[in-house]
Amino acid sequence: MKAWLAALLLACASFGAWAHKPSDSYLTVKAQEQRVEIRWDLALRDLDYLLQLDRDGNGELTWGEVRQRADDITRYAVEHLAVTGNGKDCALKASAPLQLDHHSDGTYAVLSLAADCPNLQQGLKLRYSALFDVDPTHRGLVQWIAPGAATSQALVFSSTSAEQPLQLEAPSAWQTLKQYVEEGTWHIWIGFDHILFLLSLLLPAVLVRAAGQWEPAPSLKASLWEVLKVVTAFTLAHSITLSLAVLGVVSLPSRFVESTIAASVVVAALNNLRGTIDRRRWVMAFVFGLVHGFGFASVLADLGLPANALALALVGFNVGVELGQLAIVVVFVPIAFSLRRTKFYRVGVLTFGSLLVAAIAAWWFAQRAFDFQGPF
Repeated sequence: MKAWLAALLLACASFGAWAHKPSDSYLTVKAQEQRVEIRWDLALRDLDYLLQLDRDGNGELTWGEVRQRADDITRYAVEHLAVTGNGKDCALKASAPLQLDHHSDGTYAVLSLAADCPNLQQGLKLRYSALFDVDPTHRGLVQWIAPGAATSQALVFSSTSAEQPLQLEAPSAWQTLKQYVEEGTWHIWIGFDHILFLLSLLLPAVLVRAAGQWEPAPSLKASLWEVLKVVTAFTLAHSITLSLAVLGVVSLPSRFVESTIAASVVVAALNNLRGTIDRRRWVMAFVFGLVHGFGFASVLADLGLPANALALALVGFNVGVELGQLAIVVVFVPIAFSLRRTKFYRVGVLTFGSLLVAAIAAWWFAQRAFDFQGPF
């Protein structure tokens, strides 16, 4: 028991960083005639990691500590962002003093940059390299406003797409759809809380409850039927609330949404220990899936939605989420079904695995609900 307790505590420490959404920064890039103006929001937690802004080491950043390093922050930004027009660099400079702004996941430094680009109309590119050397999953989420455009275009910069052209004409419907499908798939794969919730519901799908204990399911057909019910209910639920949130019909506080998502993982995992909800796990998937939809919506809002292609972006993102889920299910079900008769699966994976997941999710809940960071 002591060994398992130690393992649970170690897992909580290791997975603590997963309690918050992945590292992103936000840029609004606007071109007017021969000039490019940029607003860049960078998380203070990321800048502190890179530049050690917390001088007294008390774990809290003050405005004074940030302001004293404003030049260093600007220098880092300019060194990791480049605008080129017709193959020639456009020198970026600060156009206003450093400011702070609050996002759902903390405080961000706001940099205002500008560059003269006389060759703008002959081809414009943006190269982004911030944080990739310390966090390969980091992304730069860009809202690009072309000269004379009434709406923006959303671009995502990652370690594998660090340089992209800034189109002077609106993207095609296919380009918009493709981008948001990719983002939806990527989000479900890095959304560890969503994955653990889904897996917690799927773990018993290859088993049946008999005489107060879990027994192997009699057939693959029966297991697939359980999987289909759970995945369909989860998909339907989060699609409803994702659409309502994106369209502005319903809005919930970010802390409530993220805390409830963590709680849903705890409930789903602990249910596997006693099988209290056995044949109606799809109901749990639907109820909590409604809240998970609001979590997906916050990610989509961060990406930015093109006003002239809102429905297309929404559909693309949702399709991407479903493709990501399907990939997980396709890998999970054959393995789980082949192991369902073993003690390793019923005790090691289902029982102790569910305990481990519940412990991790409880840690997330404490962090999200009470803004508790703890010793890790």
